[in-house]
Amino acid sequence: MKAQHYREISRDELESELEEIERHLFDLRSQAVTEKLENSKAVINVRRDIARIKTIMRESR
Repeated sequence: MKAQHYREISRDELESELEEIERHLFDLRSQAVTEKLENSKAVINVRRDIARIKTIMRESR
């Protein structure tokens, strides 16, 4: 998602979104280990989303 979307939602929603995305990253990594991952770029995209959320949370302190 775009950073602008993350800036518009509340901090509580950001934290819940972060937890959900981190679970998704875990699932993607599990798929990569078992060689069932179809889109290898998905792991990179999810890691970038996590970085975006953490950056926005850090900015809003």
